[in-house]
Amino acid sequence: MNETRLREEICRLGRSLFERGLTPGSSGNISVTLEDGGWLVTPTNASLGSLDPARLSRLDPNGKLVSGDAPTKEVPLHTALYQTRTTARAVVHLHSTHSVALSMLPEIDSRAALPPMTAYYLMRCGSTALVPYYRPGDPAVAGAIKGLAGKYASVLLANHGPVVASETLESAVYAIEELEETAKLYLLLRGLNPRYLTPAQVAELSKVFGLELPEHHDHPQTP
Repeated sequence: MNETRLREEICRLGRSLFERGLTPGSSGNISVTLEDGGWLVTPTNASLGSLDPARLSRLDPNGKLVSGDAPTKEVPLHTALYQTRTTARAVVHLHSTHSVALSMLPEIDSRAALPPMTAYYLMRCGSTALVPYYRPGDPAVAGAIKGLAGKYASVLLANHGPVVASETLESAVYAIEELEETAKLYLLLRGLNPRYLTPAQVAELSKVFGLELPEHHDHPQTP
């Protein structure tokens, strides 16, 4: 996909995410890498619902602004994911309500923030890591992401929101939507002792769809 089309896709998908209430106000940001090693990223203080293709920030391979508006303050977050997830070509970060709520719960396992609830959660997100709170734009978040050693495509930033890296912009959007819906399911079922996928079912999904799950923890099963 050429740069013009990518600019249009960022704006189209950003507007879709905003209009469905997945990231309010001027929150959230999107980036996509380009063939020359640079990337496009949404500007700082820009609503994903009203992006202008011509004003997207274009960065060179070193992260220096080449054209467009000033980039999101979350450039260090995106950079760390590209550096550690070498197959990633797009990163999406939102402030979606249920994912943020999940990141604040005391029982969440930092190595597997969600249990294996559905097949599509595992297929699109894999396991989700939880990293500690950093203020928005704090360069130190890059160190936390790098500490995951590229094992996770989906990450929850504590008290902040989800971020997903994927091979295409569309697949990153699908994954972060699936993460939000799974967080919602978790909150709806919390305390009700739901049935999760069994280790055997997870193993079958991994075999059939070639999933690479960095961590899998057993969760109580209902009778």
